[in-house]
Amino acid sequence: MEKLIHGRPYRETPDGPRFRPCVPNSVLSRLGDKWTILVMSHLAVAEGHRLRFSAMMASIEGITQRMLTLTLRNLERDGLLTRHYFPEVPPRVEYELTAMGASMLPALEGFTSWIKDHWPLIEASRRAYDGDGQS
Repeated sequence: MEKLIHGRPYRETPDGPRFRPCVPNSVLSRLGDKWTILVMSHLAVAEGHRLRFSAMMASIEGITQRMLTLTLRNLERDGLLTRHYFPEVPPRVEYELTAMGASMLPALEGFTSWIKDHWPLIEASRRAYDGDGQS
């Protein structure tokens, strides 16, 4: 008989709980990527949830043009944003959160708030672990 924990199905066996890999593993890894979080956050605060590529490039510290391009393509592929191309001279490209992308913002806020609240404890745990060796 299947049960759920945090929305994940598992079944009890004589050897303990058994979890199957979930289909959306690639989505989970994408949403946990640091560039995805920064791009989504940046679009969240932009007027109309829409920005030009150049504006994102200039305001996301440390991102390369290649990483921004890859991140935007993957978010577009997943249906979280839409790319608008304007055939001007020079060409202009803007990205906008879709309704599905905007609906993800509360979950993203919860995730990033949890990290912010627990980051000092995580850092302390890492220091203790690294200082002790693997005890």
